[in-house]
Amino acid sequence: MAGKNKRIIALFDVDGTLTEPRKVVSPETVEYLKALREKICIGVVGGSDLVKQKEQLGDSPNMFDYCFSENGLLAYKDGVKIGETSLVGHLGEANLKRVINWALRYIADLDIPIKRGTFVEFRQGMLNLSPIGRNCSREERNEFEKFDLANDIRKAMVAKMREEFADLNLTYSIGGQISFDCFPSGWDKTYCLRYLPEGDYDEIHFFGDKTFEGGNDFEIYTCERTIGHSVEDADPMTTLKQLAELFGLPAPAKLTPPDAH
Repeated sequence: MAGKNKRIIALFDVDGTLTEPRKVVSPETVEYLKALREKICIGVVGGSDLVKQKEQLGDSPNMFDYCFSENGLLAYKDGVKIGETSLVGHLGEANLKRVINWALRYIADLDIPIKRGTFVEFRQGMLNLSPIGRNCSREERNEFEKFDLANDIRKAMVAKMREEFADLNLTYSIGGQISFDCFPSGWDKTYCLRYLPEGDYDEIHFFGDKTFEGGNDFEIYTCERTIGHSVEDADPMTTLKQLAELFGLPAPAKLTPPDAH
């Protein structure tokens, strides 16, 4: 049996790639990743903070060769922290407060069917902004996603913020069902690639579902350093089938539904 090829790495988004949105990873996917790690290097790069990532994946810093939360602003290699970057230190308190105050006023004036709580979530390297509020239920989350697709609530807010904060050189990335991220330009998922020296890898594969322009996987999916694979149906089984074709590791017949594990 051939040993592990450390010249190839596969990087994965979380929601819609390894898990269903905001759901827990299936035991079959965990076992598949464990087997894949014996063949090549693997890494996870999610937009959420490490706490949320662990809620979905388990002990992610030790499950992967590389674990990146908040697009790589918090980075682990083989379970050991190797990097951390701060939004406050980059923008400064005055500019950060300016963005937060504007967003809260804008959301307050939005006429949408329902609003809940936690409209602005401060993270290590980004702001996550949610017009409905992150405290909404699963059903409310699904309904907002449909409403947003029909009415472009998030896209309209992003367009206004691009005008209002043109001087701050910020990037806006729509991901998931109810929110979008706001962070300094260059702090998208390609940020994690600085921890993967060009001379160390012959192939860097990336798998994600939000690979369209404006989606939070777009920049790394289209990056010249990566080979992008789109999981267009946001189904983890699609990810495993793509991996099976690439690396010859058979995918499981089915995945245990999220509510059953």
